[in-house]
Amino acid sequence: MEETVDILVATYKPNIVYLKQQIDSILNQTYKNIQIIISDDCSEDKNVIEVLKQYQKQDKRISVYLQEKNLGYIKNFEFLLKQSKANYIAFCDQDDIWDVNKIEKSLQTLKEKDVDLIYCNARHINEKNEIIHQNYFQYKNMPLVKGKNNILAISRYLGLGCSQLFTADVRDKMLPYTTSVMAHDWLASFIANEGKGVAYIEEPLFSYRLHTENVFGGRSLQQNITRWKQEHGKSYKSYLQYRNENVIDKAYLDGAKMCLEYAKNSQTREMIEKLVKYYETLKKSRFFNFHIIQYVKFLGGKNMFKKMLKEMIIFHMPLFGYLIYCL
Repeated sequence: MEETVDILVATYKPNIVYLKQQIDSILNQTYKNIQIIISDDCSEDKNVIEVLKQYQKQDKRISVYLQEKNLGYIKNFEFLLKQSKANYIAFCDQDDIWDVNKIEKSLQTLKEKDVDLIYCNARHINEKNEIIHQNYFQYKNMPLVKGKNNILAISRYLGLGCSQLFTADVRDKMLPYTTSVMAHDWLASFIANEGKGVAYIEEPLFSYRLHTENVFGGRSLQQNITRWKQEHGKSYKSYLQYRNENVIDKAYLDGAKMCLEYAKNSQTREMIEKLVKYYETLKKSRFFNFHIIQYVKFLGGKNMFKKMLKEMIIFHMPLFGYLIYCL
């Protein structure tokens, strides 16, 4: 008998067409022993609820929970994790399309590598299911990490949450969430990194959708900057606020603080404390910061050359970063 894999789907005001494509792609997996646990975070559209209930009636592997009040996506995934009982767990978005062998290949690789978490590559698609980028790892300069106790599992998130498959040990250590949890996928990869380790699959195993309603959606740095400038202007003060709050805090420092709260190993804690101090020092730098060696130590890695160049300018040369911001 194949071991059960729980697939956790958090929904909130989904596009019904995309939602159906996502659920259908899960049901069509070559690995059949799955349980699909769906939690809808108080969507207002009755048609969404009807679609979810209909899927639940059609396939006994599907369980649907309808939240009476909005939890937010972080707490919604915590709720889903609490419902999970399987030995293996996968996060799932509400609007992607999985390849038929995504679960089978991920589980096979996780067992072969004997790690606690595996993450895979993806294609980037638009609203019409057209491929924008064939290789998401390459497009986003994602960190490629194998093994355990790697600093990149602290300083960065490893793979999209919907690309991950992990063990029950990781799930159990994630719960209950502390107030510091800001990204369920980052937390999962950090805990796995402290355990048996992580590995990745370079082959794209699903299509990751970018559309106008994405919360994060894989937008580029320039797209995020454009949004900020429209709301806050082009002054140097505005740029420093963007750099400190939207980049250093939200994308790096908050993640490090979350890892610190969950860390079990004293050496890991010491490493994270140094990383937090590094980020806090960066935020005080208004023009230049010359501690680039620390950047390489904490944030350097395979497949990230272009990303590292951008980050070094933003972190250590804010004046040059401002010139890019104004373009």
